[in-house]
Amino acid sequence: MKTQMTTTLNGLDTTQMMETIGAIKDNPSLAQFQFRARNQWIDGGENRSTIQDFYGAGREDDSRTEPFVYTNGEPPILLGNNEGGNPVEYLLHALAGCVTTTFVLHAAARGIQIRSLSTELDGDMNLQGLLGLDEQAFPGYESIRIKMSVDADCSDAELDDLLDFVRGHSPVCSTVCKPVAVDVQHVRVGSES
Repeated sequence: MKTQMTTTLNGLDTTQMMETIGAIKDNPSLAQFQFRARNQWIDGGENRSTIQDFYGAGREDDSRTEPFVYTNGEPPILLGNNEGGNPVEYLLHALAGCVTTTFVLHAAARGIQIRSLSTELDGDMNLQGLLGLDEQAFPGYESIRIKMSVDADCSDAELDDLLDFVRGHSPVCSTVCKPVAVDVQHVRVGSES
């Protein structure tokens, strides 16, 4: 009887990680994924997004039996009732999560053990752009700072090299740093006259 030993590093199954990388090298079409979100306006600045299905590794995924639900809201100063974090705060959440996950994954691939990792983000925004009061004001974040506190079994130079790699390979960081085209379309609801 043959027994397979599972090795984990940073909470990741490194055997499975190497098998996944090998499968994608052998069949690059397995790397094509399509993620989806659906959103419904509730009232005022409140709306909810649901995330469940996606396409990846050559098929529709069926591992999620229930959707994840995220409520977007606004603070009172932005005409909301604190129903949830606002969308630009969720962008910071997504960026933090993706940079962290990418860091942990590539640290494991490099054999670096992480003892602790925490991240703080802040971003600067001028609301004159959103409100259309100043056409020169960018309506999104003007700058975002990420501070990662890391305790790992490697040198500072190795950590800096890993951080540089992560900045260039984190999907959310790459999307924010090198924006992707977004197509916004109007779809008519109800009967046409």
